[in-house]
Amino acid sequence: MVHRFTQEEFEFIDRNAEGRTVAELTAIFNVHFGLDLKKSQIRAFMRNNWICNYVDCRFQPGHVPWNKGKKGVTFGGKATQFKKGNKPANWVPIGSERVNADGYVEIKVADGQKQRNWKGKHIVIWEAANGPVPPDHAVIFGDGNKRNFDPENLILVSRAQLVRLNQRGLIQNNAELTKTGVIIADICNKIGERKRARRGGRRRPEA
Repeated sequence: MVHRFTQEEFEFIDRNAEGRTVAELTAIFNVHFGLDLKKSQIRAFMRNNWICNYVDCRFQPGHVPWNKGKKGVTFGGKATQFKKGNKPANWVPIGSERVNADGYVEIKVADGQKQRNWKGKHIVIWEAANGPVPPDHAVIFGDGNKRNFDPENLILVSRAQLVRLNQRGLIQNNAELTKTGVIIADICNKIGERKRARRGGRRRPEA
C-alpha cells in the first residue's frame, strides 16, 4: 500500500536520519508513528527527498574524494559556517526516545556526551526507584518483553546470574518464573564453585 508521508513524518526522518542505517531509522519511525513501513519505503522517501544518513551514503572502498590534496578548501565565508553552540539538524531534546539496533528503547539523558547521551529506558526506570545499577550487574525484563516497563517486570541480576540464565533458558515469559530462575541460577553457580574448589584442593597421588 502506498504511504503518503506527512510534513511531521518528513521532519522526523530528516531530523533522525544522520548516523543511523535505514533499518534503524525504519524501526524508530514505525515505533514513533505506530506504523509498519518497510525499509524500502523509507529508503525511497529519503532518496526522493535528498535525505542522506551518512551511513548508507558514505564513500565506498576505492573512491577518491574530490578534494583530495586540496587542504583547507571551503565554500562560503565564515558567516555561513557552524558556530559553537549551534545544534545539529538531528538534535533532539533530553527525554526523547529511540529504538537501538538490538530493539531496546533508549531515552536521551544528556547532551554532549555522544553515546553516553542515551540510556536504556528500562534502566532509567529501575534506577529511579532503586538507585544506580551496581557494577557487573544488569537489568532484565522478567517476561522477556522489551516493551514492558512495569517496575515489577524489571529484575536486577549479576553478570554471573545472567550468564547462567541464558545458558539454561531460565528467562521466561512470566516475571515470577524468571525470578525463580534467578534462584536456580544462584544454586547452579554455587554448585559450580564447590566443584571447582574440590578440584583445586585435590592432592596428586605420590609417585
